[in-house]
Amino acid sequence: MAKKKAAKKKTAKKAVKKKAVKKKAAKKKTAKKKTAKKKAAKKKTAKKKTAKKKR
Repeated sequence: MAKKKAAKKKTAKKAVKKKAVKKKAAKKKTAKKKTAKKKAAKKKTAKKKTAKKKR
């Protein structure tokens, strides 16, 4: 019985670690999306500025 309990604890710890890793990965993805959006917005404003200069 003791061995079974120990095994369960180990698997539980692994599951928690996996969840933590997944959360970190998700955060990285959302961060990348945010930076991509910011870059896109900057590009748009830059294009508008250059268009005004050309006129």
